[in-house]
Formats: sequence, structure tokens, C-alpha cells
Amino acid sequence: MTSQQIILFSLIGLVLAGLLWGRWRYDLVAFAALVAGVVLGVVPAKEAFSGFGHEATIIVALVLVISAGLMRSGAVDLITRLAIDRSRSLAAHITLMGVIGGTLSAFMNNVAALALLMPVDIQAARQSGRAPSRSLMPLSFATILGGMATLIGTPPNIIIASYRNEALGAPFAMFDFAPVGLAVAIAGLAFIALVGWRLIPDHGSKQTPMEELESVGDFVAELVVPQNAKIIGDKVRDLDEVAEENDCVVLGLVRKGDRLPGRARLAEIGSGDILIIQGSTEALNALSGALKIKFQGKAGQIAELSSEQVLAEAVVTRESRLVGRSANEIQMLRAHGVSMIGLSRMGKTIKERVRRTKVKPGDILLLLGDASSMGEVFGRLDILPLADRNLTVTRHDKAWGAIGMFSAAIGLGAFGFVPLPIALALAAIGLVLFDILPLRELYDSVEWPVIVLLGSMIPLGAALDSTGGTALIAGWLASATSGLPGWVALAVILVTTMTLSDVLNNTATTIIAAPIAIQLANTLGTSADPFLMAVAIGASCAFLTPIGHKNNMLILGPGGYKFGDYWPMGLPLEIIVTAVAVPMILLIWPM
Repeated sequence: MTSQQIILFSLIGLVLAGLLWGRWRYDLVAFAALVAGVVLGVVPAKEAFSGFGHEATIIVALVLVISAGLMRSGAVDLITRLAIDRSRSLAAHITLMGVIGGTLSAFMNNVAALALLMPVDIQAARQSGRAPSRSLMPLSFATILGGMATLIGTPPNIIIASYRNEALGAPFAMFDFAPVGLAVAIAGLAFIALVGWRLIPDHGSKQTPMEELESVGDFVAELVVPQNAKIIGDKVRDLDEVAEENDCVVLGLVRKGDRLPGRARLAEIGSGDILIIQGSTEALNALSGALKIKFQGKAGQIAELSSEQVLAEAVVTRESRLVGRSANEIQMLRAHGVSMIGLSRMGKTIKERVRRTKVKPGDILLLLGDASSMGEVFGRLDILPLADRNLTVTRHDKAWGAIGMFSAAIGLGAFGFVPLPIALALAAIGLVLFDILPLRELYDSVEWPVIVLLGSMIPLGAALDSTGGTALIAGWLASATSGLPGWVALAVILVTTMTLSDVLNNTATTIIAAPIAIQLANTLGTSADPFLMAVAIGASCAFLTPIGHKNNMLILGPGGYKFGDYWPMGLPLEIIVTAVAVPMILLIWPM
């Protein structure tokens, strides 16, 4: 190996290690590796940021914008609510939700499709008295499978199409993925609906993590300010620090029988005032002693909340600003007007020192704040609501307009009237011009960590290819499968990619595997198309762990799953995917 190859292999190895470790966000890891590559001279400085203008990066960003517009218009919401009957049997419910989720994810970002359907599925579970874990994992897997059917359904397909364009002079078209992707999706959905959901470990509780959270044992209590109390003259907001130290939250103030919503935090505390405090019995007792205030009535008596406030539940994404920080550290109340009063992790409710607990991806948060600002808080903190409610004004009257613009863009791109990125850009502009997607939400709808990851990894992948690193790996794979039928090499690249995707981000996996697939095809003297299709399928199929795909991470907390709960259904599903994909690829894209 040359010195440049050694440096690049080391950098990519460090990226993979960083992604597996999870200590730092994947976009930071990839960007740091890109900068290091430039400094070490293995990535040309003039090519350093070429990935951010790459066609694949642009298409991914535009698909995210259009997905947000479709959700904002109520188009997807209308379809799901008309189709779902919560009185159906579990098997029928899983089948229908899987078909809807798979269909939606074929034409919009699959994370967005799951985010839309997850609250509906949880509500259906609550109404039927069953654990949401029985249906959330099938829904997640279905949205992953559906994304494989079209070019825009999942980032790996977009990246593969771009690599084919660079290698062979023409990209895969919109529906080139459909024959193989649909066959795999149908087989996978059939397995999930008939057998797979029965393999999900049952931990014996019909209570959702959210319901456990709401019954955690914290109380909203009334505490009276006596004469000569040291806090007299202070403002209510001045109590935040000592309240947080004692694991309590000050919710409001009552004076002469009148509640002071909104103005309470700025009001000066007087003798005889009643403070509304949230906390466990032990925490309330500790705060009472610290402030020299007394309980009003029995400890644990539930006080009525202000009509301006709501309790909301949300799941933490991997990109959330809360990850690795506690509620105290991020000062949620002061900065965002929201209090975190409960936290559930992998089905286990955290009952003590909640506000000092470091937040992790997949956690469910129980938040208290003003209804008018809760939707904005979800967006600013990158957390997804679990409640079956609309927090923003949905433009149902423009649903068909949004569908029409999206369909027109797909038609223009699919039939080659204009390049696909231009067609999608026209649709995004239309969503803004027709007031379906507010301009302020356009940039918020782009998942910037994914864009940074793509923009950083593409130049690294190109450098590995140009220095002969991918040819070296392809040579090793060709030697390992020497003398065996061609389909064996195809299966090897598919299974290898699938295994990597189970533990790494699927975008990073695709960028690493795609040039290797092209070089392997060149080494074997065959068409590159079947090998690129194998990478596309393998990169999307991450069913063994919660960390392999964002959808699996999003259901971790709401479903109350453990890390090892995924493989009992995921392993046979990956075997079925391999068994269906390899012959279908050879049939549609012969070697």
C-alpha cells in the first residue's frame, strides 16, 4: 500500500470507530476527518468542499424540504387518518400500517414517514389496550423497506445513482430501483405481518413508557409562603436555581385565590402566596425545608394547571441539542419556556434526579410548557412529538395542491424533461410561494447533520478511489470469491454492506461501499449495475440494532425496547432480503 492509501484507510477507520463509539455526532466526526485529509495532503484542497455541492447532497436536502411540505399541507395526514381503523386486529393493523408506511417512504424521507405515523400507531395501541412495542418495530421496518423502491425514498439510492453517473455516464432513473426494491419490500412486509411481529420480545407490560412516565409518582403540590420567609420580595423566576437543585419545578403562583398564569414568573412573592411546585414527595419536602415554606393541604395533592400550559411527550433524536446534556445544563425553562418533568429510557422510567440526568437518543421526555410555543420548541431542540395532535396550523385546503406539485416534479424528473434536482427545486419553490411551507420552516426541515456528513464523506470516498484504495479492496474481495459463481461475489458485497449498515450510518456505509462495488465489477469484468444495486439494498437494510438506522433509534424509547430486541425479527428479515434480492438483481440487472 502507498502512504496515501495508508493515511486514507486510517482516516476512514477512525471515522468508522467514531461513528460506532457515538461519543461525538457523526457530522462532526466526518467533517473533522475531511479537514484532516486536506491537512495531510490526501484530499486536494480545491476538492475539499465539493461534496456540499454534489448532486446527491442537493437531492437529499430537497427531498427533506418536500417531505416537510407534504406533512405541513396535511396531504399525508389526510391519507393516514382516512385509512386507519383502530378497531382492527393487530395483524391487520400491522399489515395496513406497513403498506401505508412503505408507500409513503417510497416518495418521501423514510424518517419523516415514520415520524408522521408513529403517534398514530401509539394512539391506536393505547385505545386497543396493547403494548406499542408489538407494532412500532414492524412500522419502522416497513418504512425502511418502502424507501428502497424509488430513487428519492432513501439517501443510499440517491448516492448510488450519483456514483453510477460518475462511473458509467448516466444515473439510475427514478423507478430503476422499483423492480428489486418492490420485490424485497413485498417479501419483507409479508414476513413482518404474518410472522415477524410475533418474534418481538414481550416484556410483559401493556403500559407504554409514556403512561409509566405519567404515573411516575411526581406531584403538583401547593406550598404556602409564611410571614418573614426569606423569599418574600423575590420574583418567582428567582427560585429556579434552588428548585432545580432539589429536583423540583416552580409551575406558578396563587394569590388571594387567583392563579397568575403568564405573569407568575415575573411576580414578586408575598406573604400568604401559594407556590405551585412539581416534584416527588422527597424532593418537595427538601425544597420546603430549603425555602422555609409549608405544604398547603396534603402532600401529593394534585393542583390544577393553568389552561395555557400543556403536558407534551417527545422522543429525542440523535441530532437533538439535548443529547449528552441534562435539563439543568441546557436551562430549558429559561431558554425555551419548557420544563422537563419526566424522562423514560428504553422502557425504564427514571424517577430520581430527572433534571440532572444526561439525555440520550431514544429517550422519551415529559415536557410542561405553553401550548402556543411547544411546537417551536420541538423544532429548536430536534425532538419529535409523540402526541396524536397537530402543533402547527396544517393547510388541509392546500393538500391536493402540494400533491400535484410533488407529482409534477416526479414526472418531470422521471421522464427526463428536466434534471431531477431542478424538478425537486421547482416543487420546493412552489411549496413556499403557495404558502404551504413557511419560509422560516424551509431551512429547519433540512437535516443539516446528514448534509454535513454527505458533504464530508464524498471527498474522502473520491480520494480513496483516486489513490487506488477501492481497487485494492476490490482485489481482495475478488480473490476471496475467485473460482466461485458470480452471484457469490454479489451476495458477499450485499451482506457485507448490510452488516456495516447495522452498526453505521447508512449514508456513510453507501459512500464507502459504492466505489468498492464498481471496482469489484471492473476486476471481475462484469457490469457494475448489479453490484451497485446490491449496495443500495444492503445499505438500507439495517434491522439488527437500534443504531443502524434512525427509524430504529426513534422507536427505541416509545416502544420500550432493549438493544437486543431488534435481531429476533431483524435477522430472519435480513436473510429473506438477501434470498430475494440476489436473484432479483441478477434477473433485472444481469452480470
